[in-house]
Amino acid sequence: MDNAYQVVFCIVNAGFSDTVMEAAKEVGARGGTVIHARGTANKEAEQFFQIDIQPDKEIVMILVPENIKDAVLHSIYRNAGLQHAGQGIAFSMAVDNVVGLGTVPAENRRDEANENNINKTDLS
Repeated sequence: MDNAYQVVFCIVNAGFSDTVMEAAKEVGARGGTVIHARGTANKEAEQFFQIDIQPDKEIVMILVPENIKDAVLHSIYRNAGLQHAGQGIAFSMAVDNVVGLGTVPAENRRDEANENNINKTDLS
């Protein structure tokens, strides 16, 4: 694989996904996907983390190149972490394969170039 990617997940209180995306874009992320969710924490968790847990959540998924993953996580923490109203938590996971980002995998570039040459030859 030419480029290694990570997916950053950030779970925030409803209404704070824009804050997360702005923080991620500040350090190079291009976009993300928001999923509406519902939290199920109990009172012990609220007391342990010393926060009020709102049931309505948004999960922001952001696919980023591995080399900016740490910057994205730190920016999200600074702008939407547990100490903020969004009370966000974020984590990342490695991604094995990526398609659909407008790039052609290296192994397919040769095949695509060969197809283009064949097509040009056929048109002559």
